Amino acid sequence: MQSTTVSSTSPTALPVGAGLGLKPQHFDTLLTRRPPLAFVEIHAENYMVAGGPLHHYLERVRALYPLSVHGVGLSIGGAEDLDMAHLNRLTQLVDRYQPEAVSEHLAWSGHGGRFANDLLPLAYTPDALQRVCDHLDRVQEALGRPILLENPATYLTFADSCLEEAAFIHAVINRSGCGLLLDVNNVHVSAVNHRWDALTYIDTLPLDKVGELHLAGFDEQRDNSGARLLIDSHGAPIAEPVWTLYRQLLERIGPTPTLIERDNNIPAFEVLLAEASLAEQCLTQADTRTPTP
Repeated sequence: MQSTTVSSTSPTALPVGAGLGLKPQHFDTLLTRRPPLAFVEIHAENYMVAGGPLHHYLERVRALYPLSVHGVGLSIGGAEDLDMAHLNRLTQLVDRYQPEAVSEHLAWSGHGGRFANDLLPLAYTPDALQRVCDHLDRVQEALGRPILLENPATYLTFADSCLEEAAFIHAVINRSGCGLLLDVNNVHVSAVNHRWDALTYIDTLPLDKVGELHLAGFDEQRDNSGARLLIDSHGAPIAEPVWTLYRQLLERIGPTPTLIERDNNIPAFEVLLAEASLAEQCLTQADTRTPTP
């Protein structure tokens, strides 16, 4: 599929096509072979320093590929104020590389001066809705652009939640003006864990605000009752149910920039490139069909 840039009304300027997460073990491969990827994506926190080898390589890769910056530590769903030092470092990174897209998670990771190296869920309440929107306002004002907010993979729900997750996300996007990074694996993981219908969940989201898709792998465990429990591990190949859901989503929204996420158990570059090629095939097939409303 020939990559094209999405329209100016989209919440992203990424080209439509398949991209890969940028990993140090693949720097030389990208720079010497220059495979036909639509874009690359980095985790912002890995580059929140002034210099060093990571920036040396990122500057060279950035000259070849469109860039998406994906944050994991802003704690947008947290109960406390944003960490302004962290936001300032993110702003400097975005100013430096001018990426085509910036994204973060609907989650929290810090409280009371302590940081958990995880993306933790929040209760979906009116207070939480206001807090998330306030945080997004500060982030988008600092960056001078709208960002994409990623739907979470969750393993529990809160008794005091009074909004469904998809409705909560819809309200956040409407109020804040941000876009949606729709992680297809997260939808599948949460749907299995909570006995949701994945397509019903997807159809409740503001699909016209989707600026990027993520595909990843999961691990499967069993909870205390013996029921299936899926873990969003980013350490396994993309499973067939996720590919199926991805194709069904593309039937609804049409071709959309798609990232292959692999953050653990990093395989050979050819393995990831094969998954990106499969995503390209799906995008090409979707391009021949008219999205359904």
